[in-house]
Amino acid sequence: MKPSRPSGASVDRERWSQRVTAHSNALDLEPGVFRLDDPHAIALSLKRSAERSRRRKTTSFRSAMAMLNFFINRAGRQLTAEQRARLEAAKDELRALYDRPRRH
Repeated sequence: MKPSRPSGASVDRERWSQRVTAHSNALDLEPGVFRLDDPHAIALSLKRSAERSRRRKTTSFRSAMAMLNFFINRAGRQLTAEQRARLEAAKDELRALYDRPRRH
């Protein structure tokens, strides 16, 4: 049995983040990028997508990191600990690819 929806919630509203991930105005992501097993492969894919994009409004590093953070934040509790750890490791890989220091 599915939990009831909060009043006013519609199917369209619930899926807006899925549309953003699939059809971002800034990046064209490779299919399944966030399901890859290797954090380095995730970071490389995001870097490729960001560098190819002509629609982004900021640096390729910031666009790639923003998309990764967006996915992590929107997935929320649905991510397993293993998935979250892999995506957090992908952030470090992305920083390394762009020669950026790790923030504290």
